[in-house]
Amino acid sequence: MSSIKDLAARFPDDFLFGVATAAYQIEGATGEDGRKPSIWDAFSKMPGRVYRQHTGDIACDHYHRWESDLDLIKSLGVDAYRFSIAWPRILPDGRGKVNEKGLDFYDRLIDGMVARGLKVYPTLYHWDLPLMLAGDGGWTARSTAEAFAEYTDVVVRRLGDRMDALATINEPWCVCHLSHLYGIHAPGEKSMEAFAAALHTLNLAHGLSVQAARAARSDLPMGIVINAHSVYPAGDSEEDKAAAERAFIFNNDVYFSPIFNGSYHPDILEAIGDRMNIQDGDMETISQPLDWWGLNYYTPLRVADAPDEADYPRTRTITPAPGPELTDIGWEVYPAGLSDLLKQLHERYTLPDCYITENGACYNDEPEGGAVDDQRRIAYLDTHFGALNDAIDAGVPVKGYFLWSLMDNYEWAEGYRMRFGIVHVDYDTQVRTLKNSALWYRDLIEAHR
Repeated sequence: MSSIKDLAARFPDDFLFGVATAAYQIEGATGEDGRKPSIWDAFSKMPGRVYRQHTGDIACDHYHRWESDLDLIKSLGVDAYRFSIAWPRILPDGRGKVNEKGLDFYDRLIDGMVARGLKVYPTLYHWDLPLMLAGDGGWTARSTAEAFAEYTDVVVRRLGDRMDALATINEPWCVCHLSHLYGIHAPGEKSMEAFAAALHTLNLAHGLSVQAARAARSDLPMGIVINAHSVYPAGDSEEDKAAAERAFIFNNDVYFSPIFNGSYHPDILEAIGDRMNIQDGDMETISQPLDWWGLNYYTPLRVADAPDEADYPRTRTITPAPGPELTDIGWEVYPAGLSDLLKQLHERYTLPDCYITENGACYNDEPEGGAVDDQRRIAYLDTHFGALNDAIDAGVPVKGYFLWSLMDNYEWAEGYRMRFGIVHVDYDTQVRTLKNSALWYRDLIEAHR
């Protein structure tokens, strides 16, 4: 493991360090002050969808503890805080009447950040779609893209004056692939037709949101957060190499190409284009110039050719042998995937400045004697920071890093059994305990300064 001093010295002088969370994962208070249900409120209560039917009803109770949580963030020495705004708090029905109490909460939160000298990096959508919009088809319905633009306008007009940068959508792959094709996240669909429709609606929603934000506040730096996949072929055969390229197109290019090139790949149009409802002018709307983009990276994707699969991309996911090092959620630890992916994306596309908007590891260490000695997380972060610096040294314009996550929280379909935080949360008492990884991160930032 590299020394903290040596690691810190590799980062550019103006590099930004932060932590990240998301509204449904930490806020709780799902029925308070006018908030109405999201698709995750409904999905989590369905038997068999989420581990032990855990819900975000209480989560980390951040809605009531935000001031002490901001003090906690400030104590880590970070420059910035990335969080998400809950659409169901602002427009409880998705459209129409604005809930002023919801805006008031984020007003107080952002004012609290500014007062503590923390830069403000919100995300408009981190998966908590207002449940009422699901009745219209949710992300498979074009009207949801229009509703998202209306929501963007409301938020930016009220809160945009104190934002340092704004992201439209967090991890479109999870919203489309994981939620509409694989059925793992809300709304739990397993349909290529639903996936195709959601894919284009989400891309369109991003473009309309950027337009709405800039109309309300032209000087607000706009971006999107994409969990691109670092794809590797299972072997050296031409078939596996071709499969890896198809996997890249299916998992990554479906977002990067429309947003940054204004087009879908011919393979995608041939496979599912007739189910995407692409209309005149859509691609111009989607490809609004961006000021920045965010990459979320945790683990690589390794694929083999699967010619018998009916649907594109005709690949299957494989685990390398011998078995790799895994985190407690079962994800392969592969730091080179981060640097490889950053370089590959910047070679393939003309991209603006980048931020690592999420990176971290799930290790479920519990307190012993009042301390949480999560050495495996520290080792993960150390090696991934090294990989990140390799990409920066190669010329990739990475301007900052947001560690996922500030604290243990509601891990979606995994409920509360998986812990990604550098702060331990006792869900019975809501006591927060800084893990050794939090102290390590604090020391790294201090050494960088």
